[in-house]
This record gives sequence, structure tokens and C-alpha cells, in this order.
Amino acid sequence: MDKQRFDKISDSFSQKSILVIGDVMLDKFMWGKADRISPEAPVPIISVDKISHSPGGAGNVALNLSKLSANAHLLAIVGDDNESNLLEDNLVNNGVKVKFIKDAKKSTTTKTRIIAHGQQVVRTDFENNNDITSDQIKNIKDALYEFSTEIDAIIIEDYNKGLLVKDCIETILDIAAINNLPVYVDPKRDNFFVYNKIRLFKPNMFEFESMINFDKQNKSLEELGKELREKINAEILMITRGAEGVTIFTDDNVQTFGTKARKVHDVSGAGDTAISAFVLSDLSGANIEESAIISNYAAGRVCEEVGVVPISLEMIKDIVDHYNN
Repeated sequence: MDKQRFDKISDSFSQKSILVIGDVMLDKFMWGKADRISPEAPVPIISVDKISHSPGGAGNVALNLSKLSANAHLLAIVGDDNESNLLEDNLVNNGVKVKFIKDAKKSTTTKTRIIAHGQQVVRTDFENNNDITSDQIKNIKDALYEFSTEIDAIIIEDYNKGLLVKDCIETILDIAAINNLPVYVDPKRDNFFVYNKIRLFKPNMFEFESMINFDKQNKSLEELGKELREKINAEILMITRGAEGVTIFTDDNVQTFGTKARKVHDVSGAGDTAISAFVLSDLSGANIEESAIISNYAAGRVCEEVGVVPISLEMIKDIVDHYNN
């Protein structure tokens, strides 16, 4: 992409206000060295030097939006615990406007990654995935009405942690339709066909293949993608395909954009970055192809980092400059 064109599009990012609603989690990182093997079992002993925390899931999407200079809002249900406090403090300190509905019966999802010599050794998950209650859906509905007058779009981030049940999704879509707000969705397979009349639907390749029984159908990716886009009535279907980049389906055509990562260290959080950059570009005057290119640049750039690292305008400019020189 031409640098001047990218600058023109990204100059509008700061004028956009976006609500992210979905499953949030706390990413905990334990950084250290592995110098010996445990005498108790054939596993490395990690001598931890540093512990850090960052927002994950929908929180990471909101953080990416904020780092890209947008006005980011986040709506989620969390536990009434220290982990949710750490999450909220981190997000607020990074410019995200947070609305957490706290549930004393729920624990905030926490993913702990132990990293030695730049490589992830193991990950542990602590979570409670119970579906939200009808009272909590009402709380979500009330909060959405409050947000609806100050936002330009909604991003739905489903990590299958219990927030985005059918009734909750339908409530979000109804309020978005009433307020003429475009909806962008990062789905999980359980709720694929609850969505309807949305701007963007962004499954990854594994979710896409498992949902439409790819291996059992004598049809191409292009045929099946077109069918899925039409079935859920999405203006854009974007399938993220790892090292193969992304494939975009629209009314007009099907296009694949290869990955722009110069060196892959860690793919954690790349999907969050991809949807954040796409949505902001789409709202800022870019056409669909340009939005996909910027999204691909952004996802490729964060894959060059170790750990879940949010994208920034400077990081995208770095990779745009690289491919223009």
C-alpha cells in the first residue's frame, strides 16, 4: 500500500468510537530461563525473572483500537475478583473506557503463559464458562442503549466463555439495527448461524472448516465461502488462514491476501489485531481491499513480537515503509 494513502486513511482513526462487546480475559506472562530438568518429572524447571499482565480476548481488541488512536469502549461480564481489577486498571490506563458487569459467582478468565528463552513452554487456563443469566442480558441491553448514541460501530468478540449466548447476540443485533450501527463479528462455531445482517464475519480457517464440514463436501473454499456469506447475510466474509493470509468474500469477488509477517515469533493475538485494523480502516474511508491490506499488515507485524502485543500506528507504518522500500 502507498504510504500516503495509508496516512490518509489512518488520520481518521482518532475520530472513530467503537464498542467492543465479548469475552474478556487476563493474559498473565511468566518470563524466565530453563537451565535444568526437574528430578520429579522430565520437564524443564523455569526460573522466573518477571511476571506481566495484559488484556486478552475482547480486552485485547479494545486495547488494539486504543493504541491505533480510536476511542475504544469495552462492555463485558467478569468475576468480582483481583483479576478483573488488574484488567480494568490496565485498560483504563491505556485509554479504554470500560464497563464491567461484575458477577461474584464467576471467575475472570485468566490464561497464564510461561515463556523461557523467547519460547512458550506451557499455558494454563483458569476460567468459568457458565452462560450468562437473563438478568445479565438485561444489564447488557441497558448498557448498549447508553453506548449507542456515542459510538460508530460494534465489534462482537466471541471466545465461547458464556457471554454471547443466542439471546444476548440477538439483543445486540436488534439495538445495532435500531441505531444503524455496523456490526463486525469474530465468531465461535457454536453461534455461527445466530448472526444475520452484519457488516463483517471473521472466522478463522479451523472454525470455518469445522462448521461447514469442509472435508465432507465436494466443493471449493470459494464456493463454500460464498454460501456461508449469503446464509448469514454478511456484507463481508473474511477467513483468516494463518500463514496463507486472509481470504475476503464480497458481492463482487473473492480475493486472498498473503501474510505480511517478515518473521513469525508468536501468533497470539494476531486475530484481535486483524479485526481491529480492518474495522478502523473500513470506517475511515478505505475500500474493502484496502481494509484487508491494512489488516494484513497489522496482523503480520504483531506476529513479529513475542507474547500478545497490541498494534500501534507506528508499528503499521514500520511495515508499510518496509514494503514500500
